[in-house]
Amino acid sequence: MIKHKSFILDNGLQVMVHEDHSSEMAVVNLLYKVGSRNEVAGKTGLAHYFEHLMFSGTKHIPEFDSAIERVGGECNAFTNTDITNFYITLPAINLDTALWLEADRMQFLNLKEKPINTQKQVVIEEFKQRYLNQPYGDAMNHVRQLAFTQHPYRWPTIGEKIEDIEQFDREELLAFYEQNYAPNNAVLCIAGKVNFEEVKARVHHWFDEIPKGKLKEKSIIAEPIQDAIRRKQVFSNVPTEALYKVYKIPGRLENNYLTCDLISDVLGFGRSAYLEQKLIKNSALFANCQAYVLGNIDPGLLVITGKMEKGITAEEAEAELDTTLEIFKEVPIAQRNLQKIKNQAEAMQTYESVSLLGRAMKLAYYAYLGDTQLMKKEFERKMAISVEEIQQATSTYLNQDLASVIYYKCSPKKGAI
Repeated sequence: MIKHKSFILDNGLQVMVHEDHSSEMAVVNLLYKVGSRNEVAGKTGLAHYFEHLMFSGTKHIPEFDSAIERVGGECNAFTNTDITNFYITLPAINLDTALWLEADRMQFLNLKEKPINTQKQVVIEEFKQRYLNQPYGDAMNHVRQLAFTQHPYRWPTIGEKIEDIEQFDREELLAFYEQNYAPNNAVLCIAGKVNFEEVKARVHHWFDEIPKGKLKEKSIIAEPIQDAIRRKQVFSNVPTEALYKVYKIPGRLENNYLTCDLISDVLGFGRSAYLEQKLIKNSALFANCQAYVLGNIDPGLLVITGKMEKGITAEEAEAELDTTLEIFKEVPIAQRNLQKIKNQAEAMQTYESVSLLGRAMKLAYYAYLGDTQLMKKEFERKMAISVEEIQQATSTYLNQDLASVIYYKCSPKKGAI
C-alpha cells in the first residue's frame, strides 16, 4: 500500500498526496475521467485529440512544454479507452509552477483556430504512421471492430477513421472540453518531497476558483452478449501471416477479471509461459505468440496473438492454438508453476512501485476506480487464486465458439474481406 493523504475541493477535485523525502523531485499527476469510451460513433478520437491540445498553451501561457522545461521539469501524457492522464516530473522546489500550469489549462485552454488545426494535422499524421503505414498496424483496429458491435471499445483511442478527426469543429471541441476537463471529473496526485499541509494550501490557491464542469450523465452503450464465433480476413503487404484471437472477459472491477488476468500471465508472461513452451519451442508454426488482457473498466478482451513462420497460414496456426488451449483447459497447471507466475507478478508490482511517477499514477488510477485500498486488495486476491479457479475460468472464458478471430494475411492488396 502506498501511504498517502487525501482531500476533496468544493468544486469536486479529488487530491492525493504521497510524501517521499528520499529525493529532491516531485510528481504532479492529473487524471481526467475521460477516454474513448466517452465518445460516440462519427465523433471518435476526441479524448486522444485533447491529449494533444492540452499542450498547445492557454490564454496566459503560449507553450506548456517550454514553461515546464524552464523550471527543470518534464511532462507527458497518455490516453486510453477509459482515462486521459497528464504527468509532470520536476524539482520539488518548483512544485508551484506545475500546479499553476495544470490549473491554468484546466480552465483557459487555447481553443483558437491555429492550435486546433495544427494538432489536427499532428493526430492525422500519427494515425497514418502508426496504423496505416506500419506492418500489422491496423490489426487491433480490426479486432475491436469485430469483437464489439455496439460498445465504444469498438474503435481505437486515436479514432475510428481519419474522417472523424478531420471534421472536428470548434463548437464540438469546446463542449467536450467543458464537459470533461474539469475539477469534478479529475483526480490530482502529488508525490515526492512535499509536505501535505503545504500542498493542500497550494492546491486550494490554484484550483479553488475553477468552477465545476458541465458534466453529463455518461451512459455507455452496453455490448450485447456474443452468441457465435466471429471471423474476418484482412489482407495487407506484410512479410508473414498473423493471428489475433480474442475472448470476452469481465470488466476491471468485476468478479473473475483478476483470474483472467492471471490466466493471461500463465499463457504469455515470460520465457517459461505456456504458449512459449508449446507453440514456439515445440512447434514450427509460430514465430512468436503472446497473451494479455486489455484491462478495460467495462467488459473487455483477453487477447492471444502471434505471427506465423514464413509459409504458414493463420488458419493452420489457429488449429494448433486451439488444440493447445484445449489441453490447457483439461490439464490443471502445476501448483509450483502457478506460484512461479505469481512470484513474477509480485516482482513486477514491486518494480513498478519503485518509481515515484509509478506510485503517483497508481494512486490516481485507483482513486478513479473508487478505492485506493483496491491496490492491496487486488494484489492479495490475485496471489490467492487457486489452480481450480484458473481451470474453471479457463473453461468459462476461453470458449472457442464465442471467440473473435482476425486472420491477417499476406497480400499486396489492402482491405478486408
